[in-house]
Amino acid sequence: MKKTSYKIVKMDCPSEEQLIRMKLEGINNIAHLDFNIPNRTLHVYHEGDAAAITETIGTLGLGSNIESTIDGVVLPFKGDEPSQRKLLWQVLIINFVLFVVEITTGFISHSMGLVADSLDMLADTLVYSLALFAVGGTTMRKGRVAKFSGFLQLALAITGFVEVIRRFIGHGEFPLFKTMIFISLLALIGNALSLYLLVKSKSKESHMQASLIFTSNDIIVNVGVILAGVLVYLTNSRIPDLIIGVLVFAVVARGAIKILRLK
Repeated sequence: MKKTSYKIVKMDCPSEEQLIRMKLEGINNIAHLDFNIPNRTLHVYHEGDAAAITETIGTLGLGSNIESTIDGVVLPFKGDEPSQRKLLWQVLIINFVLFVVEITTGFISHSMGLVADSLDMLADTLVYSLALFAVGGTTMRKGRVAKFSGFLQLALAITGFVEVIRRFIGHGEFPLFKTMIFISLLALIGNALSLYLLVKSKSKESHMQASLIFTSNDIIVNVGVILAGVLVYLTNSRIPDLIIGVLVFAVVARGAIKILRLK
């Protein structure tokens, strides 16, 4: 068994991990993939030559290069998969519930920050769903699921951008800052619970570590929406809400484009 290590410069969230996993799905000599998103590295355990693996990863345009290849390694222990799947289901459900709550209250309170945050939650849910539902499926099936996910995210992000422009030129109601702050606090609590469950698992598996990073980023977004709500109150302006909306829509669109680059 060989272990080839890659440095992947642009691998900074679970979306890239899922793209790489799906891209490498059809290569039969791969035994195991070990991702380290914080360090932007991927260890591929495989038999034979790594040329096809290197070429396939390169087609994603994530800035990849080989760091080392070691021969005679032992395949690592893969961990307790059933308990990890159960935990990912819990985090997925929390994200989906938060998505429904935020997008509903976002429209009611006329807050683009809440609507954008809800779409970020939806993007997370789609990534987790892709990881859970596509297990055991064919490469073609996984590709179709990913494409659908990417197009849906991109369509929602574009719709959000259009709505921000419409509101920026004076159309639409003034956002209700109290609702923005209260719902974002609920989302913050939900994401904190997800983070607690992930940390409590003490799993070193790559997809669990990736989920940990994803959830941590969500907490930052929640704080951003809360701050925008405070600024709406202090400035009596809708601009802070529109700014946070644009920033989060951009994150969602970026994730969608990465998924759609998968061939």
